[in-house]
Amino acid sequence: MAAKTNARELRSGPTRRGAMLGGAAVMAAGTLGFPAILRARTEALRLGHLTPRTGFLGALGEYAVLGLRMAEEEINAAGGVLGRRLEILSEDSINPDTAATKATRMLERDDVAFLWGEISSASALAIAQVAARAKRLFVAVGPRSDVLRGKNCNRYMFCTDIPNTVMVNAVGRALLRQGMVKGKKYFTVTSDYVFGHDLLRAAKAFFAAHGALHIGDELVATDVTDFSPYLLKARQARPDIVCLNLAGNQVTNFVKQYAEFGLPFPTVGFNLNTADAWAAGPGNLSGTWPTVWYHTLATPGSQAFVAAFTKKYGKPPENHAWITYVVLKILVRAMEETKSTDSEKLIEYFEKGPRFDILKKREAYFRSWDHQLIQEAYPFSVKPADKMKDKWDLMELGPAVPAEDEPLEIIYPSREQNTCVL
Repeated sequence: MAAKTNARELRSGPTRRGAMLGGAAVMAAGTLGFPAILRARTEALRLGHLTPRTGFLGALGEYAVLGLRMAEEEINAAGGVLGRRLEILSEDSINPDTAATKATRMLERDDVAFLWGEISSASALAIAQVAARAKRLFVAVGPRSDVLRGKNCNRYMFCTDIPNTVMVNAVGRALLRQGMVKGKKYFTVTSDYVFGHDLLRAAKAFFAAHGALHIGDELVATDVTDFSPYLLKARQARPDIVCLNLAGNQVTNFVKQYAEFGLPFPTVGFNLNTADAWAAGPGNLSGTWPTVWYHTLATPGSQAFVAAFTKKYGKPPENHAWITYVVLKILVRAMEETKSTDSEKLIEYFEKGPRFDILKKREAYFRSWDHQLIQEAYPFSVKPADKMKDKWDLMELGPAVPAEDEPLEIIYPSREQNTCVL
């Protein structure tokens, strides 16, 4: 029983009782209890990571794991965490039910300190419920639905990617500058799950606030690969602009088929990840889109990361590789500065608002009242095929949103607009 108690205290950081028991163990080095305590001190520190490796978000999850493993190797080469080797258990979340089952197993059987990862907003909600019941930290790295930061927020969940409202605001500012909003007719195509529904709400709010006309929407199941029925409906609607609220390889499939149909309406999108943009191929993707990060971002930290990643894997990092990499570094800093893996201590630390270098020009921080990481976003336009240096040179980043002289929180939902109660 004593050995089990010490192992738990080691996971939660030093305590007075743990120190007393440790001293007693040294005095009793000849007893059977000493080897068990020694093993507990030298065992790896485990964290549980879940992300989609298959399905319509699978390509994004593969990049997330590459970023994870690169950060994990760097951390262990530098001495690990709290004197212990870091071990990340990473599994395919597949769907919300499976994600919840695996999260429970990681906490109860695999003895992870806490949970992190995920890209699907639906699976993130399921993992967050498991974490809240267990009173363990869950850092949702890649999901973007506003409801995770709103009505479905909880004390044990922190969100690091930009939410839907920010993506809409980032693209919307660019569209306003281009004269593509007021009086324009928009036809939207939306992914039929919690993320898409949430993104459509944000898009409608933007249209209404800036005088655009929303003339129709089509919901698309996440397993759809043939978009011809939706393209025909877009043709019949005769909009000024076709706007995509899709996710994962839905974007890739849609824009390829859109190019084949030869529809004359310009496209824009309120969500895109760069792996899906690359997969679309030169000449198929066009218009204005949002991104949280791109490998051409000209900061010293970002370019050093890109060079190291490209040398290791033979290709540039996608935005999920970047965000997974920087979030693991954030988590390690939090554990080192609190000298603990205890969820309550880590939550208290993040809520104090320390600033983090995330390889952008401006540092990021978590808001205490909704646990959202506040950071810059970017609109981007697609380069013409004849201007691309290689297949990765697809995007031209616009200026960071918000501008340098504006507070970061101006593009995020305010406390008055948000329904989060922690």
